[in-house]
Amino acid sequence: MNGMNLEWAVHELDSFIHLAERIPHPSANVIGTVYRGSGSDLAAQAQIVEQILDRATPGWREALPEKGRQWAGLREAASRGRAQLQREDELRQNLGDDAPGISAANLHPWIWSGARSLWQSGHYVQAVRDAATKLNAETQNKVGRRDVSETKLFQESFSTDPAKPGKPRLRRTSPEDSDTYRSVQRGAMAFAEGVFAGIRNPLSHDVDQEMSEQVALEHLAALSVLARWVGESTVEHAGEPS
Repeated sequence: MNGMNLEWAVHELDSFIHLAERIPHPSANVIGTVYRGSGSDLAAQAQIVEQILDRATPGWREALPEKGRQWAGLREAASRGRAQLQREDELRQNLGDDAPGISAANLHPWIWSGARSLWQSGHYVQAVRDAATKLNAETQNKVGRRDVSETKLFQESFSTDPAKPGKPRLRRTSPEDSDTYRSVQRGAMAFAEGVFAGIRNPLSHDVDQEMSEQVALEHLAALSVLARWVGESTVEHAGEPS
């Protein structure tokens, strides 16, 4: 699990599993069982466990019982998450080709911060939408514009034309009369057009659709590439030498 301290995560899951075990009632006069841990201890540990499960086994919340067995249901989810973490390498080696993985948490901060909350609850379409919205807003902030957005914003920002009053440019490399400079500017502009035409715009129209986690991750990766290009570019204002 990219970026996760597996030893720590397994320890935290084990702690909750121990606290949520049913044991005989401590009073000899009472028939029945109680949880090993107190309600406050279980609640405190559950706060940590739920965040681990969001990363280890997305969608685990849907498997919880709607009513009752609150701690028992979470204990079962923790046990499943523990097995997933401990045997992840084995599962990948035996069920897949052991190819390098990509973690959404390691994408550009603009993209993951925009997608994170909805991603962890399994709302992948809205997570991608929000990531695109965040990218648009951060790009507007960088060039100081609110009069244009999305495709037009990137077309004008990555244009090779000189900056004009109220229309700064983003320069991925130092402006110069070279094929490389023109190529990277044109590439960024064309890529941005593709991202918003092929990813962002369709998702804004088909409001009831959902997508798989893998497809959503690929969409976020595309947005992350564009975010990185914007973040690493310098801003050219009108009157500056080009």
